[in-house]
Amino acid sequence: MNTGEKHTFVICAYKKSNYLEKCIQSLKNQTVKSQIIMITSTPNEFISNLAQKYSIPLYINEGQGGIVQDWNFGYHLATTTYITLAHQDDVYFENYTEEMLRCMAKKKRPLIYFTNYAEIRNGVKVTQNQLLNIKRFMLSPLQVRFFQNSRFVRRRILSLGCPICCPSVTFVRNNLPETVFQTGFRSCEDWEAWEMLSRVKGSFIYNKRILMGHRIHEDSETSHIIQDNERVKEDFVMYCKFWPKWLAKILVKLYSSGEKSNEL
Repeated sequence: MNTGEKHTFVICAYKKSNYLEKCIQSLKNQTVKSQIIMITSTPNEFISNLAQKYSIPLYINEGQGGIVQDWNFGYHLATTTYITLAHQDDVYFENYTEEMLRCMAKKKRPLIYFTNYAEIRNGVKVTQNQLLNIKRFMLSPLQVRFFQNSRFVRRRILSLGCPICCPSVTFVRNNLPETVFQTGFRSCEDWEAWEMLSRVKGSFIYNKRILMGHRIHEDSETSHIIQDNERVKEDFVMYCKFWPKWLAKILVKLYSSGEKSNEL
């Protein structure tokens, strides 16, 4: 089945990732087919060869590079109603698109759709650990359809941290601001986007099924940011959007301890 007129996977490629081809293959193997494009701000032969091998249009971001800049570049290139920014190290299980379209069809004004996920550590699929369980608990209210439309509920969830897995998110372009991600953060750019969108009228659709695998490895950008302590500063800024500074400081300490799960 092909619904390429509705949905686009935008693969955000960077330098030379050993996992990029696995990401591409997971998108090609979806039970429901979508448009697939690839973007990069670090063009090289490795990326070009893979794009050619799998007949994927490749677009070069010749403006300012960076995670947010690349995401926005790819997002604006897509012409479909539904857009998923696929991270090059991650994989999407074969029913991701099929489930997304099924869930979207049930909502009058969906904003974003996102799923439960597994971690991939040293090639092994991990479905249970402390961090995953905490995030699932935080998102459990959104399993109730009524709460998916509640700005109050989703802001309360986000006030305690960022349990939404960014690469699992599909955006509904027609119901969102023209630009979703703002520049400035290195690691909390997704949390900042969800905080902004939590104020918008519409639904946050959460699928509790595990439909993608998020790879944890020492070369990932998240691991680098945690190691240089940059994330702690950004977490504090985000908590201050919900709480007074004294409470934000306490929450940062609790949240930071959980983030160590991203280290191998």
